[in-house]
Amino acid sequence: MTVLPDDGLSLAAEFPDATHEQWQRLVEGVLRKSGKEASGEAAEDALSTQLEDGLTTRPLYTARETGANANGDTGANAATADAAGFPGFAPFTRGGRPEGTSVSGWDVRQRLAGTDPVRVNKAALADLENGTTSLWLTVGRTGIPADGLARALDGVYLDLAPVTLDAGADYAEAARALLALYAEREVAPDAARASLGADPLGHEARTGEVLDLAEAAALARETAAAWPHVRALTVDALPYHEAGGSAAEELGLSLATGVAYLRALEDGGLGVEAALGQLEFRYAATADQFLTIAKLRAARRLWARVAEACGAPEAGAQRQHAVTSPVMMTRRDPWVNMLRTTVACMAAGVGGADSVTVLPFDNELGLPDAFARRIARNTSTILLEESHLARVIDPAGGSYYVEQLTTELAGAAWEFFQTVEKAGGLPGALRSGLVAERLATTWAARSKKLAKRREPITGVSEFPLLSEKPVVREPGPAGPAGGLPRVRRDEAYEALRARSDAHLTATGHRPRVFLAALGPAAAHTARATFASNLFQAGGIEPVHDPVSVDPASAAEAYAASGADGMAVLCSSDALYEEQAGAVAAALRSAGATTLFLAGKPGTAEGSVDEYVFAGCDAVAVLSSVLDRMGVAS
Repeated sequence: MTVLPDDGLSLAAEFPDATHEQWQRLVEGVLRKSGKEASGEAAEDALSTQLEDGLTTRPLYTARETGANANGDTGANAATADAAGFPGFAPFTRGGRPEGTSVSGWDVRQRLAGTDPVRVNKAALADLENGTTSLWLTVGRTGIPADGLARALDGVYLDLAPVTLDAGADYAEAARALLALYAEREVAPDAARASLGADPLGHEARTGEVLDLAEAAALARETAAAWPHVRALTVDALPYHEAGGSAAEELGLSLATGVAYLRALEDGGLGVEAALGQLEFRYAATADQFLTIAKLRAARRLWARVAEACGAPEAGAQRQHAVTSPVMMTRRDPWVNMLRTTVACMAAGVGGADSVTVLPFDNELGLPDAFARRIARNTSTILLEESHLARVIDPAGGSYYVEQLTTELAGAAWEFFQTVEKAGGLPGALRSGLVAERLATTWAARSKKLAKRREPITGVSEFPLLSEKPVVREPGPAGPAGGLPRVRRDEAYEALRARSDAHLTATGHRPRVFLAALGPAAAHTARATFASNLFQAGGIEPVHDPVSVDPASAAEAYAASGADGMAVLCSSDALYEEQAGAVAAALRSAGATTLFLAGKPGTAEGSVDEYVFAGCDAVAVLSSVLDRMGVAS
């Protein structure tokens, strides 16, 4: 460590330390200016954000939240050293290895979906030649056949490029095909690095099909005896994330899966340390960067606790594979997915994931093309080689916010894990419906936020572009189904847009609504922009020509707009009071059957029929409008 010389300067010596109470008084003043009266803790609560799992993001984090260490120190280093430990040491919060990913960066793992071994091989070689460091192959019913694995990996240096399999119920056949290929190509057992992807409980969550854990245990026993760097089982938390689960639920169910596998492996003859070494964990990385960072850190801490309880605390370093969230990906304006996956990849790397898969931006549209695959792998390359994110081990460690969020998230996850264990472990919780009910409840609450645009989706619920040219891709193989549902953030809006698309095909134009903007731009721009965004989110084209109307011009403008019986008044409260009644009457005389007002409910009451405002249920409003326009569902 470099120690700076004491130059005699004390730059902050003349400034007294600010107290938490002084900061709260400043917050009170700001709130008072906005018309809110709150003091002390209530003022701080007014600036807090409620997250899932009962967590709250506070506006300010200090040593007061994280606490002091045994020596009385209250700095970030104290919180990190005592609560999170050090990289490579239990509880592994700061990383599973002392060097983290600082030596060579995280493993850039590219996913290869497809059923043709020749095409998969071509894509694999292109990926490996251009920055990918390992391959993730779908095999079996939803991917290449197990007997096509040799062709798919033709030309791949298996002693250099790790391979991960995703074969569902066909995991045993796929695993033995890969191990046979290692032997055929004379890859030394010590040089082979792979994850065979056996995940019976994950498959059950996806499909409802129950698989025998004993077969997975037999594969793990064989692998542990002959292939020291090959892991037989994957604890895949993506099925729960994709069913709408929260971060804590994803963590809790991954713990329950891991514990179930440890029991099966011990019953199959493996010792605790050997069993721990057979597991790799897979988590979703979302565009909520701090939550993703905290989730990966909490996952390591929680699994270390399990290992400690099993009597092997030093073997509890969790091997992590982070995948950018499929739930956050959109089908409309898919280019924005590049921004989402970049943030998610950054968070996964900062959070200490050993391997990171960036899904291509067109992943939800079918088989990704070469450009999308290039962008996906280059996302990691830029973050590693240009931004140097891996050069600092656990860069978020010591942050009061990240440490507190890690601790709170771990607590919520552990509580849910205990609930699952009391229900008979994960097998019992899956078959009793406990997991499905819990995840459905969580998703229903989140769906309300999405419907009200409290959780905005850029390009879909915010700033949609109706004139965008659709991105078309070759259909990919159907994924496993029959178990937990697969949800997407954009699904409600996608259904509305699909109705609009069908209407466009049938009539030559989209459903239309007339924006009746009153007064000068300064009076109507904000609410007209709001209304335009809202209606476009449902595929409804806003018509605002001319830009501004008055009682004398409103009827003619509406008649020329081609609107389907709907109009929206947009202006300031003052102009509503002056003109709303007369403009509404003119619009009705021209054929408008339903009038909306962009603003507070109750404004111009009696002149308009409905209101659109920040926090209204946009999906319900848009669905109702399309129904009244006669747009088929």
